[in-house]
Amino acid sequence: MLYHISMTVKLPKDMDETTATGIKAREKAYSQDLQRSGVWRHLWRVTGQYENISIFDCRDNEHLHEVLTGLPLYPYMEMKITPLNRHPSSIHEGDQ
Repeated sequence: MLYHISMTVKLPKDMDETTATGIKAREKAYSQDLQRSGVWRHLWRVTGQYENISIFDCRDNEHLHEVLTGLPLYPYMEMKITPLNRHPSSIHEGDQ
């Protein structure tokens, strides 16, 4: 099942740089593993914001929840999640 997710990161202003750098490094590694596995299908940066727009491909809602709560930046994120369904007028058969 595909999900459109908008993620906005809000790190505490008083978080020390060493901690922030470590969390971001773990986040990058985790997100790249998810991309390689096909779970995180698309990742776009929102210009000028600490925000991204992503497409996830998960088995179900529970799988998506496990993936998202595994993100090292999860405690500092606001997310808007929209489940997606293939549009009947789409000419792209592989987008499911």
